[in-house]
Amino acid sequence: MKTIFVFLFLSITFAQAQQKTFTEAALNDVFLSENNKEITLSEVLRQYKGKTVFIDIWASWCKDCIAGMPKVQKLREENSEVVFLFLSLDKEMESWKHGIEKYGVVGENYFIPSGWKGAFCSSIDLDWIPRYMVVNPEGEISLYKAIETNDENLLKELK
Repeated sequence: MKTIFVFLFLSITFAQAQQKTFTEAALNDVFLSENNKEITLSEVLRQYKGKTVFIDIWASWCKDCIAGMPKVQKLREENSEVVFLFLSLDKEMESWKHGIEKYGVVGENYFIPSGWKGAFCSSIDLDWIPRYMVVNPEGEISLYKAIETNDENLLKELK
């Protein structure tokens, strides 16, 4: 019985292993800025090198994303030295831009035209939004996956 428990524990632990870096394909995925300029994930992250970056993958049609947005904005207010990067999976840019305004999304905003099946989302095994990630000042992913703003690991990484 002990052997089975240890095997299951190790299987779950390794199955949920956290990636520390983005794949080359993810880094080359093209996003759009609010002023419709193309930019790769690599270029976005390079802008914030040396800073902690909180990534929120969301969409204006996502009920859970909208419910979490006030909590994310509170985190932003409490962590002014952290860059808050919002990556949208809206199907249309109009909806995305309307959502930024309607829900008061303050931070760096980008649209993911490649969507759920694109290189970025595929590389992080995106299966739910909102999805929160944290990139540390060295550019490594220090938190790979959280779906709640009160996640202990998320809060620890922002400190």
